[in-house]
Amino acid sequence: MRLIEKVWFKNHQARYWLVPLLMPLTGLFYLISLIRRIGFRTGLLSTFKIDKPVIIVGNISVGGNGKTPIVIHLVEMLKTLGMKPGVISRGYGGNAESYPYLLNGKSTTQQAGDEPILIYQRCNVPVVVGANRVANAQMLIANECNIIISDDGLQHYKLQRDLELVIIDAKRLFGNGLLMPAGPLREGLWRLKQADLVIYNGIMPSVVHPTGKKNVLMSLMGNQLINIKTGEHLLISEFLKQWSTVNAAAGIGEPQRFFDTLQSLGFNLKQQIGFIDHKDFKPDDFSIIKTDSPLLMTEKDAVKCNNFAQKNWWYLPVSAVFSEQDEKVILNSIKTVIDNKS
Repeated sequence: MRLIEKVWFKNHQARYWLVPLLMPLTGLFYLISLIRRIGFRTGLLSTFKIDKPVIIVGNISVGGNGKTPIVIHLVEMLKTLGMKPGVISRGYGGNAESYPYLLNGKSTTQQAGDEPILIYQRCNVPVVVGANRVANAQMLIANECNIIISDDGLQHYKLQRDLELVIIDAKRLFGNGLLMPAGPLREGLWRLKQADLVIYNGIMPSVVHPTGKKNVLMSLMGNQLINIKTGEHLLISEFLKQWSTVNAAAGIGEPQRFFDTLQSLGFNLKQQIGFIDHKDFKPDDFSIIKTDSPLLMTEKDAVKCNNFAQKNWWYLPVSAVFSEQDEKVILNSIKTVIDNKS
């Protein structure tokens, strides 16, 4: 974990000098954000309304909060309703020749970023990446999608939206509660009151920030491991009979969450290595692992290791799981949006 993240989320002692040092920049960030919001609110900055429903899945803080599993869950839910969903994303870390870029079977993480590739492979729906989310959405409509899901983009106000889902890591919550860069927040807690649904990833905290709308709880669950090199599927219960001691690596917003998940599933972690989010892996990154035990990683990390994975490298695919009541809340919210747009 980087020092700044330790300051944001772990109350590291460096906060005593680093936060005061960064507060002038936080003040500037707040001022620019405020002027930008006022510009969109008053019409000085233009917004675009797409003629198909737009669902935003985002957060108010930096780092991974569980947006991608929610996007995948929504895609599958919309398919059951007979819709033709498509996904737009910034494509963090990607470098395609031109944008907007429509993913295909030959697309790589170097072109599109890790999360869009993961979503494309899991969902088999059109996925478009690029900084201009309006252009991204228009390309999806041209490809016969009739509902748009935006992976992130809560602060991309140029694209009008019909439904906002804000995802919160229930363990880390809002860190020190400060705006960037002194804190991890892109927007203040006031922003939660404007969201249609606030989804807590993990255990619901004892104190829930009032949103004025609805809070739901999500868990991430997986019951099998998939071999990166061969594609073999193996139930975790069967895997544990062969290998209970494993190595683990994660390049996500909060690597410890993945390590804790593996331990809760019954694995003994011999070595665990955390990388920065969206790490562009190279074979040498894993040279620190000195044992022959299997290496387990997240699905998001695995899509970047296909070309050099070893035979004992596996990934854990996870899915978003909701209670029956919370599932109905999400489903009814989506149906309302579809009906209103019809």
